[in-house]
Amino acid sequence: MMIAAAILVVAAAVALLLLSQREPKLVLSEQDTGRVFARLPLKDGDSFSVTFRHSVNKSDVTEIYQRRGKEIWLTGCVYYGFGAGVAEVLEPGWTLENGENGEMIIGNIEQKMYDLTYIVGTVYDHILDINGEKIILNELCGKNAKVCFSIK
Repeated sequence: MMIAAAILVVAAAVALLLLSQREPKLVLSEQDTGRVFARLPLKDGDSFSVTFRHSVNKSDVTEIYQRRGKEIWLTGCVYYGFGAGVAEVLEPGWTLENGENGEMIIGNIEQKMYDLTYIVGTVYDHILDINGEKIILNELCGKNAKVCFSIK
């Protein structure tokens, strides 16, 4: 009887381990080669962000994403100045707030990302913030790496 109980406990532990490994993760891979830089846990509904220095206005931009099943959605953006590639007009449904430090915060973007790729900076870096951890993409992937984000 004790052996049967022990076997059931071990089997349950193995099953849980296998299920947790099957849970889709945020995968960062090289666009051209498919080389995987990282597989990071990200629960369905959780968010992550990428912060970088805008090449024109030289201020930080943070783009906020959310995992929805096996999809990535852009949900918000935080920036400090206007420039090429930064929203200057709000789309219907978007919100705009001003932060305490002069930042402009756009919310409710709700844009599905079919191909989310960043080219890691050579002068300024890209910083991934996921599950409270900051990951410097220059150190993880290298300068000029074309990093694709996907849920797999």
